[in-house]
Amino acid sequence: MDNSQTEGRKLSRRRLLAGTAGVAAASAFGGSLLAPSTASAAWDGYGLQIVERNENGGRLQYYRFATSAIGWNPAVNVLLPDGYHTSGKRYPVLYLLHGGAEDFRTFHMHHNIIGLTAGRELIVVMPDAATGWYSNPVSSNTGARNWETFHMAQLLPWIDANFRTFAEYNGRAVAGFSMGGFGALKYTAKYYGHFCSVSAHSGPASLRRDFGLVVHWANASSAAVELGGGTVYGAPFWDEARVSADNPMQRIESYRNKRIFLVAGTSPDPVNWFDTVNETQVLAGQREFRAALAGAGIPHEWREEPGGHFFRQHIFTQDLNGMLARLRRAG
Repeated sequence: MDNSQTEGRKLSRRRLLAGTAGVAAASAFGGSLLAPSTASAAWDGYGLQIVERNENGGRLQYYRFATSAIGWNPAVNVLLPDGYHTSGKRYPVLYLLHGGAEDFRTFHMHHNIIGLTAGRELIVVMPDAATGWYSNPVSSNTGARNWETFHMAQLLPWIDANFRTFAEYNGRAVAGFSMGGFGALKYTAKYYGHFCSVSAHSGPASLRRDFGLVVHWANASSAAVELGGGTVYGAPFWDEARVSADNPMQRIESYRNKRIFLVAGTSPDPVNWFDTVNETQVLAGQREFRAALAGAGIPHEWREEPGGHFFRQHIFTQDLNGMLARLRRAG
């Protein structure tokens, strides 16, 4: 039996004991056993130790973890659907990934994720990723920064163990903005059986075009913000195997039989070099990726919209409709 199975059985046993205690308490006080008014308290597991939490009767739940994968304590917001606490249903899950130099609060504080998902039967998981490019870096001078391990080996099974999810291919979607859009494309290809729907909102889809401009940017931004001079892919020489493994353009067959949704801006701000460089590269890379998908006969949806490198809420609403049509329905 592997460690994840052992952890899962421990969690199940804890819940069984907690449930038994709850029945006894209700009987002792002469009360009836009612559905809980809040989500059940989450447990440690899968390498995650909860060090802060805000579990409540509302939709937005907060957790912060100690983990050996990351040298500081990363956090996650879990947005529950309306009625979760009393419905008894299981729900599909969207992993929603933020851009560089943002954090787990971005979609809640700046992009109205609570309003955009109101009335939709979907759990939304929004984890920290710093400016780590959803990767385990080649080098770090600031301690462990293994974001891929944290997200895929720890957080994903922890979510399935602690919330009423469909822990299966048709129960999960992943989407992201900018660096998070790349992360969504990367995780979908590398972990083929985990996500049935992937969406990249202004996310780069080609690492090697223009002499590897996106790889250079990932190295430079992670070195400056996250890794204390270390890099995601190695410098001055890349770890070529890692680049190839993470490059959507080199994993085309890994997108077969999935829902794919791509968004890019067509007119970045000409006086803002950051906006121009980012979205010009995103647009060119997504067009290259779309051509490769079409050449392989892999269906996909795409939008090209006026403007530059920003999150488009009205397009995300369209994306949500498509996700829910593809995902297993709550029940």
